[in-house]
Amino acid sequence: MTSTAVDYTAIKAKQRTGWETGDYPRVGNTLQIIAELLVEAADIRAGQRALDVACGQGNAAIAAARRFAEATGVDYAANLLAQGRERAIAEHLPVTFTEGDAEELPAPDASYDVVLSTVGVMFAPDHQRAADELVRVTKPGGKIALACWTPAGMIGQMFKVVAKWAPPPAGVKPPTLWGTEEHLAELFGDRVEWTAQKRDYVFRYRSPEHFSDWFRQFYGPITKLAGTLPEEDLVQFAAELADVPRSFNRADDGTVAATAEYLEAVGIKR
Repeated sequence: MTSTAVDYTAIKAKQRTGWETGDYPRVGNTLQIIAELLVEAADIRAGQRALDVACGQGNAAIAAARRFAEATGVDYAANLLAQGRERAIAEHLPVTFTEGDAEELPAPDASYDVVLSTVGVMFAPDHQRAADELVRVTKPGGKIALACWTPAGMIGQMFKVVAKWAPPPAGVKPPTLWGTEEHLAELFGDRVEWTAQKRDYVFRYRSPEHFSDWFRQFYGPITKLAGTLPEEDLVQFAAELADVPRSFNRADDGTVAATAEYLEAVGIKR
């Protein structure tokens, strides 16, 4: 039996188109608290060099800069970087935003004290290569701090709905594996010593239907998928998206206050 090599370059090109569709920061900005908690967990210090990988609109980079770190964000979606720059300017924060690939970071070896990613690097299709890059650019004794959605949590379940309508490429592992300690151990081996805990982020929307509508309008990969569906399928897809927060909702007033589990992991590079 012969195996077909995974074309990561083609996959990333399609991913990039997805993230550049819609207006992801409309979703991503609501997740800022995850970055604030991650930066605190990493105990980042003023003056340290911090890199936010797959930064999107810069949540972790901005959180680090608020603590007077020398912060840089890197992402391959130019429109997300542009909004990150706008946010940093609005907050008078000296953050550098650079276009680049999480699997080939534009940084020298051992150049950062802290390397961060909030629900970002987990989407790199080649998990091992992305993990190797995180290690490569971190100084010995430096920290790698990650926040990644778990397979069993609400967003993990949302990805299952999306995969039903748009199956992922063959050979690509689910991004939510990054939300498990077992996968981190497999990717990083004895190069990083991890401390991890599960946390809940609460998605707050007007209703389950509002959640579904918001993600279909603004969450790039879902926006792109929704745009390919015929009307009958789109109605069904929208209903299935609404069912996701409904299953995790703790609100009893018609609104959404749905808990989404993620893994917060802080590791020290040996």
